[in-house]
Amino acid sequence: MTPTAPGERVVSLDAFRGLTIAAMILVNNPGTWEAVYWPLDHAAWHGWTPTDLIFPFFLFMVGMSLHFSRKESLGAALRRTAILFGLGLFLNGFPFFALDTRLPGVLQRIALCYLAAWVVVRRLALVAQVVITLALLVVYWALLTQVPVPGVGPSNLEPGTNLAAWVDSHVYLGRMYMKTWDPEGVLSTLPAIATTLLGALAGAWLRGARESRLRAAGFVIAGALLAALGVAWGESFPINKNLWTSSYVLLTGGLASALFGLCYLLADVWRYRLWTRPFVVYGTNAILIYVGAALVTRTLRVTKVHGTSLHDHAFETFLAVTGLEIHAASLAWACLVVAFWYVILRALDRRGLHWRV
Repeated sequence: MTPTAPGERVVSLDAFRGLTIAAMILVNNPGTWEAVYWPLDHAAWHGWTPTDLIFPFFLFMVGMSLHFSRKESLGAALRRTAILFGLGLFLNGFPFFALDTRLPGVLQRIALCYLAAWVVVRRLALVAQVVITLALLVVYWALLTQVPVPGVGPSNLEPGTNLAAWVDSHVYLGRMYMKTWDPEGVLSTLPAIATTLLGALAGAWLRGARESRLRAAGFVIAGALLAALGVAWGESFPINKNLWTSSYVLLTGGLASALFGLCYLLADVWRYRLWTRPFVVYGTNAILIYVGAALVTRTLRVTKVHGTSLHDHAFETFLAVTGLEIHAASLAWACLVVAFWYVILRALDRRGLHWRV
């Protein structure tokens, strides 16, 4: 097959983005946080679970998408950054909007990574992009493993006492997610930018003038190599989402590349696209569904009836009606949330309504 034409829609890009955001909705909406199967929860500290792949996969797709909006101006990029960051602040404060509202967050990190990657991709040659990506990973490794932590002692990677936590505690972040540190804090945003740049490099490969099967193979092979390097580096610099360690960047970037390569092979090379339809619906309204689901879930959890939240009332009723074991019921509830939002997004898609930030 010929390379993807400049104006041709890459179905696998929307499908992979949609798969990622659907997974995000699934893991964010269990029936109860007290009964979650381990693959659907984050690793407590070092190590990883499938859930720990979701956020970096999305950032990887943000980087890839930069090559499909080449005419976007700096003003438009700044506007998108401001909107994403503002939406993140709104979600952090909703519904009470206290003065100590948390400043970092998922959308805020996406905004900052997008802007940084936009500048690098638009202003620098491909070789320079590779150098910056590697430099971010090496510098971050050196900071966390070689620099003593003021007031604590030697460098360490423990919760609350590492250098990233120290930086968070000395930069006003409002209320931090974990009281003394934040998983979307200042210093760990540097390697998250590297994750986005890996996606941008993958996007450059996708847009290159080469045969489609070669591109698919390149994604899978390069992804496998990156993941293997991440695992190897993880022996000395542990894979850790909360710290967004350099080994975590390589592992997740590699897995994202390999999985996207398979999606690309199926959807855009072999043209097997039936499986993509529900994910494309999610992928073309990714930010809308993320914000909408968060607002609805938050509202249900904070609205009390006789001292119990509407969400808990509904789940207890669901548990009683289905008779499922609580872990299975919690997962079934999450699946129903994903299906509920699919119905809404499908209706919007049929009317051509897509919210593009």
